[in-house]
Amino acid sequence: MPINCFWFRRDLRLHDNAGFYEALKSEHPVQPVFIFDRNILDELPTEDARITFLYDVIHELQEQLEEAGSDLLVYYGYPEQVWKEIAEKYELNAIYTNRDYEPYAKNRDKNIKAQLAEKDIEFHDFKDHVIFDNDEVTKSDGDPYVVFTPYSKVWKKKLDSKIDETKSGDEISYYLKPYPNADYFSNLHQTKATDIPTLKDMGFEQTELPIPERTLDMDTLESYGETRNFPWKAKGTSRLSIHYRFGTISIREKAKKALGNNETYLNELIWRDFYSNILNQYPKVVDYAFREQYDAIDWRNNKEEFQAWCDGKTGYPIVDAGMRQLNAIGYMHNRVRMITASFLTKHLLIDWRWGEAYFAQKLLDYDLASNNGGWQWAAGSGTDAAPYFRIFNPYSQREKFDKNYEYIKEWIPEFDTDDYPEPIVEHKMARERCLETYKKALK
Repeated sequence: MPINCFWFRRDLRLHDNAGFYEALKSEHPVQPVFIFDRNILDELPTEDARITFLYDVIHELQEQLEEAGSDLLVYYGYPEQVWKEIAEKYELNAIYTNRDYEPYAKNRDKNIKAQLAEKDIEFHDFKDHVIFDNDEVTKSDGDPYVVFTPYSKVWKKKLDSKIDETKSGDEISYYLKPYPNADYFSNLHQTKATDIPTLKDMGFEQTELPIPERTLDMDTLESYGETRNFPWKAKGTSRLSIHYRFGTISIREKAKKALGNNETYLNELIWRDFYSNILNQYPKVVDYAFREQYDAIDWRNNKEEFQAWCDGKTGYPIVDAGMRQLNAIGYMHNRVRMITASFLTKHLLIDWRWGEAYFAQKLLDYDLASNNGGWQWAAGSGTDAAPYFRIFNPYSQREKFDKNYEYIKEWIPEFDTDDYPEPIVEHKMARERCLETYKKALK
């Protein structure tokens, strides 16, 4: 019997999943598939908490599918080879999946689509990771927006442009309507559960870093605009970023919850769409400054100072607390991400790509589009970037957002003792040096 496959990637849930829904509605039974991609995994350390998280989620997905009489086929290998193997084992009609906008993923999908076409196997991809993608939010001439504020205005207008009524009579934007996947579970390929490769099989070790819950409680949401900038507040932010990254929650569901309850939170979701669209339209930003003239900056790139920054030993408490939080739990508060990035690129004049790469290694919620966008914003080289002469003052940032040193004392036990290092650079001198360096490059 011919089957279709649904390829899970950054959409690790059975509910409200666009591509999975389209596959389930097709005329052939649907066999879910997940691939631990060696092109990505081979570059990671053996103790990477993201792989443990993925591994646990994949087990959870398989159990849910088993309850529906189906299975999740899990492979460890190179996607092109895996799909060749699947196409030889099954009478495969088509692959369904959701779009990924990163350069590697786009190239991978292009190659696999061509590979499958040789055997008359179709490849269908759908929008699920974002609310709007490709050319859905553009200027009147069709060009993409590269400044956030006008983009966000058109984004919101687009959201309101088509309103539907739900079964309960409530009105909802067409773009936020959930996909009723469970209504079509009867079209899952009925088969027995198979074994999943172990972490050890893939060269990884189990880690114990705690993962935030997937829920967004109303108290956090409603107070988000007032609390999000204070890193010492336990529930100042939603901590859902890892779940957005891997699609264990629905972006539509959370946008619907934010709409009408907290515009600041909704704007953060719009930033996510914005940076994803920038990466999709301008893939050069992975390796180069969006504003080309910023590639002329003469970075100092002092390795000892970079290591001090990585270790949280710069002598600037708000910077060091952030880096130590990152190193300890794979997370850093967003306000502190901006402060640490500004300090590295402006105070130390170290290339933003060094910092971006370090965050990529450490962040549980690492997302190329958002991380790249944030780092280029801090360096002044990106879209919508702050002027190069706007340099965060670590002292005033600490005074404003950690007035009583609660965050700092949590992550720097030796703070205010002789064991804590002196500042590795003097603020006023560093600021003047930065301005001079940037002016020289941008003249």
